[in-house]
Amino acid sequence: MGLLGMAGSAYADEAEHGLAAPSYPWANDGWFASYDHAAIRRGHQVYKEVCAACHAMSLIAYRDLIGVAYTELEVKALAAEIEVEDGPNDDGEMFGRPGKPADHLQPPYANEQAARSANGGAYPPDLSLICKARHNGPNYVFALLTGYRDAPAGISVRQGLYYNPYFPGGAIAMPRVINDGGVEFEDGTPATSSQMAKDVTHYLAWAAEPEHDERKLIGAKWICGALLCLYAMGYYKRWKWGPLKSRRIIWDVVN
Repeated sequence: MGLLGMAGSAYADEAEHGLAAPSYPWANDGWFASYDHAAIRRGHQVYKEVCAACHAMSLIAYRDLIGVAYTELEVKALAAEIEVEDGPNDDGEMFGRPGKPADHLQPPYANEQAARSANGGAYPPDLSLICKARHNGPNYVFALLTGYRDAPAGISVRQGLYYNPYFPGGAIAMPRVINDGGVEFEDGTPATSSQMAKDVTHYLAWAAEPEHDERKLIGAKWICGALLCLYAMGYYKRWKWGPLKSRRIIWDVVN
């Protein structure tokens, strides 16, 4: 009875919080590992061509991509593709202008109400920090993007929702948008659904923690410096105290 109770509790918890995501081997795992910048570039392409239709990334500016996924000239060209409302001008009126690298990625909707109206009442979350805002971060995002399937027997999903066991409750308003051949990668990488999900997840992980590589590099330098200091201290200790500890004192009790 105890085992049955534990199994029922685990099933209820899984239904409420979603199936636990597996652990995947990400390129930036490990003490001295860094992001895969080719994957970040492909992931940004997936976001731009697939995800940006519903999800914003308001905390990311175009210039953040310089040296990470694109060159400065490429970023300027990307930013120039959008039109940004600026102003007011000398006449007190707002005006449109081509985007600049300092501009942030533009949201697909003007406000939350417009986003909910276009998505059946569901609000697509901002993806800037999604890999930090969700438990198990990149693993959860990847599992969610690739976890769509038909609902098993005994589970009904109301119209307008889609079954995904990794989403809390199992029913999600976002349909499956990552499909084979959804984009055409510039570097010739086959655009399978798993490859697209992996790359866009890697891009979102970078967006949530852009200082990741620099932080690890600084940490490696500090570790090397600390080891050198430790070696110098050990050498100094032996040099300073070696003669004192190895000396021999003889007491002449006769004289």
